[in-house]
Amino acid sequence: MWRHINKYHVRNLQHVAKYLQGEMEHILCRGNKVSYLRLQRYTVSYKRWEDQGKLEIPPPEFDWDYLCDESKMEEIKDNIMHRKRVGDIDKVREIWKLWKNENNDERKSKLLIVLNTAAAAIPNKSNPNSPIGEEDQAVTMETVGREREFDFKPRSVIDICEKLGLLQTQNLSHTCSHRAYYFLGDLARLEHALIQFTLDRVRKNGFLLISVPDIINPGIIEACGFPTSGKKTQVYSLDLGNPDNGRLCLAGTSEMPIAGFFMNQILHGQHLPQKVCAVSRCYRAETSDAVQERGIYRVHEFTKVEMFAVTRPAQSDEMLQKIIGIERDLFSELGLYFKVLDMPTQELGAPAYQKYDIETWMPALKFWGEISSASNCTDYQSRRLNIKYMTDKGDNLSHVHTINGTACAIPRLIMAIVENYQQNDGSVEIPKALQPYMNGKSKLERCDLEKRRRFLSKPIELHGKVY
Repeated sequence: MWRHINKYHVRNLQHVAKYLQGEMEHILCRGNKVSYLRLQRYTVSYKRWEDQGKLEIPPPEFDWDYLCDESKMEEIKDNIMHRKRVGDIDKVREIWKLWKNENNDERKSKLLIVLNTAAAAIPNKSNPNSPIGEEDQAVTMETVGREREFDFKPRSVIDICEKLGLLQTQNLSHTCSHRAYYFLGDLARLEHALIQFTLDRVRKNGFLLISVPDIINPGIIEACGFPTSGKKTQVYSLDLGNPDNGRLCLAGTSEMPIAGFFMNQILHGQHLPQKVCAVSRCYRAETSDAVQERGIYRVHEFTKVEMFAVTRPAQSDEMLQKIIGIERDLFSELGLYFKVLDMPTQELGAPAYQKYDIETWMPALKFWGEISSASNCTDYQSRRLNIKYMTDKGDNLSHVHTINGTACAIPRLIMAIVENYQQNDGSVEIPKALQPYMNGKSKLERCDLEKRRRFLSKPIELHGKVY
């Protein structure tokens, strides 16, 4: 059949579409479901081929049997109320009835767009075991390590690293925005050491390393459950100069481009789960006035190692526990004092069915700071990105589940390490697990680049001119 398609592709793309449609109808008439499913995969591949250079987000495939089931209405309303109160299931049902009874094709198509928009605002289901309420209702599942005792008043990461010439957060408006920072010398090396340390352990757990783009289509971000417009968006949009050029955004996490990597794919069930990881820059417009979140705790861009898994529905809960286990092992090996929290419903983003946070103790300001999280998004993202798997018998297609987790968020981990490994003389020990990645160094060395840079920045007179 592919020879036939190749032949027609050269002559006329429309012929290929007609050929595929005719073949699908012919196979259905014969009742050959396996061949029909196989041809569906060919059609998806052909669509990618035909639209080279374009990116069209597939139409969502919502669970209408659930959303429009009268007996589920109260359950859905309660879930919306317990989450962030975003979404209107009554509106969805009202539009669905109009769409169902509409006979005019043009009006029906327009109603479907409105219906999909309303349904997209409904959050994912919540795990019945998740605590209900706000952040203070989080349940501590486990506490690991011990709080370090200091015989001096612990200093902040800013105080320590600026005195060592390893960090600059002030006077950067001439080159970058608010909440920007520079890592210098051994602090920059510590960043790379953390990345390699994390990747070594994540890859040993079967995760395939991939490199992802930071600039992506906003439709992918929306399909992952993150709004790209409005007052509450944390997404940066690029100015492309001309509306005809479309829109592009900066990814807030590599979860987004990884999910896009799997878009429009039909996977073999026997090859699941699939596990990938990525190192990327993350761009977020979020901000905060909290004292604890100043410095490098909450910034507009940072480096992160992300884990992402695609599973059968029956595998996703177990995969979430495995990812949490990997995170736990990483932070234990770094000698941090941390706790694992089962997050309550109001702390779940729209795509999350269940979410765990890991918080570590920050001794300078004496607070628990989030350094990692992991979420089971079940089929929320796969229904919006058309990611499916074929059952072992090859006679059925189902939506996969997606799970994500942060293995290493650089600024916050550096903050935790520096503050917990600081010494009374102002030096900072390097965790033993990271020393092999820094040529055996045991302490961060002072960087004198700042002194030289300040000397050169003074006005000087040369040949009668002031520079």
